[in-house]
Amino acid sequence: MADLSGQAQANLKSGGLSRIQERNRSLILEAALGEFSRKGFSGATVERIAADAGMSKSNLLYYFSSKEAIYSATLSHILEVWLAPLKTLDPEGDPALELSAYIRQKIEMSATFPEASRLFANEVMQGAPQILPVLETDLKRLVEEKCQVIEAWIAAGKMRRVDPVHLIFTIWATTQHYADFSVQIRALTGRDLSDAAFLAETEDAVTALILNGVGLPWTPDDGNTS
Repeated sequence: MADLSGQAQANLKSGGLSRIQERNRSLILEAALGEFSRKGFSGATVERIAADAGMSKSNLLYYFSSKEAIYSATLSHILEVWLAPLKTLDPEGDPALELSAYIRQKIEMSATFPEASRLFANEVMQGAPQILPVLETDLKRLVEEKCQVIEAWIAAGKMRRVDPVHLIFTIWATTQHYADFSVQIRALTGRDLSDAAFLAETEDAVTALILNGVGLPWTPDDGNTS
């Protein structure tokens, strides 16, 4: 299982908890990610999450009152971590460098946190019962903000006219495919993103396809020197 504990320490808003309590919350979210990814919400148990986190059930319930609360917190954390790279798109930056960096970060996250991507995808395919309010508010505002960045690049003649929201959707779909369909990728190629050479090939191919498609010339050397 990918180690999200470092991300949890950096991103959890735990409001006044001690360092030990923050660490325990991180351990719970780490264990919950694995359990929900393997078993789904209905098949997951608080007992197994507690055991994987190295604590008793009663200790776990001190931090989260129910399985539903653990699931909701896990999804919220995944969404926060997953969207962090999008927030960094700089309207003053060069679009080729900004977009190539974003694409590479997304692919590297698919390599490092595949379970997180699959769990989030499963939640959305079920109608997003836990996180729909977040999708309709925070995520919508972020996407609208970054669409304005892309529109500004287009208006300045820096890239071909495309629908910004569909460009963002394309980046999400293409990069997260390598996490969500890793079994199919291994079956077809014999490799996945755990192979450093395949990871590099994927970053180069996906970046070139997307950037060239929006009129931004790009080669692997461009990415290596950015």
